[in-house]
Amino acid sequence: MAMTFFQPKRLLLGIFLTGTCLYLSFAGDAEPPPSDPINLALRHTADGLLRLAGDSISRIPAIEQTSENVWRVRLEQPFLYDALPHLLQSALDRHGINRPYEVAIRRCEDDVIDLGYHQFDWLEDNSVACQGRTFNDECHFIEVTFLAEGAMPLQRAGRQSWIIWLLLGIGIGSGYFLLRSRKTLTDDPASEEIPFGQSRLDVSGQILITGEEKQKLTFRETKLLHLFVRHMDQILERETILQKVWADEGVMVGRSIDVFVSRLRKKLAPDPSVAIIAVHGVGYRLETGKETSSN
Repeated sequence: MAMTFFQPKRLLLGIFLTGTCLYLSFAGDAEPPPSDPINLALRHTADGLLRLAGDSISRIPAIEQTSENVWRVRLEQPFLYDALPHLLQSALDRHGINRPYEVAIRRCEDDVIDLGYHQFDWLEDNSVACQGRTFNDECHFIEVTFLAEGAMPLQRAGRQSWIIWLLLGIGIGSGYFLLRSRKTLTDDPASEEIPFGQSRLDVSGQILITGEEKQKLTFRETKLLHLFVRHMDQILERETILQKVWADEGVMVGRSIDVFVSRLRKKLAPDPSVAIIAVHGVGYRLETGKETSSN
């Protein structure tokens, strides 16, 4: 397979053009989340929580904006925490708000966080931490922090130049490691289709084959499954998985492992002879050679 070699002149031209585009994009301050839709979404959420608690007459206090991206509503009455994720996400969807967010339930008296979760927890499996646990009846703030998309928030003053250089660095680094990763996946003819259990992994095509069923994998899913297959029945530590599969992203997030393992488990479900097993406090192991339940 022919390889395209690294060309410094083209890289410099790409950096210049990218920097110019980013400068023009960030010439003005990024707009904060729209206030009116957020206000209405939080009021709708608070109303739903109170109604579920049997309260249809209490007044909902004014929604507070404590900083550029942080909003909260005060509820003196007890409410059902388990219902909050669905009500909040539905209200935000209804008002067209798609920014990622975190939720914190703070005690009114001392601002201590009693409960909380990240939007990603709910979107992944419709559950969040601490659901079903006892929740006291004292006054609480429901605080929603909207997160920057793709980067952590920076100071408004002078932040444009920092964002430009940050994105340039991430882009160059990611492009370099992505090229290396794709070479690893596609340039070894002997590793293009690997059998395991009752399945086969077509590495170059990014396809999982079980019997007559073929499932398309993403690039990252292919890398992760490829790593498991090359270390069948061996424990892979979380740090090792991050380094091998996500190092090319520049920023590695441990939660990504759990998400992609969950995806692979669903796609491996048609093959009863294999399973990805969690090793508590350590990592994961791909177990093979299992018997089907019918045997």
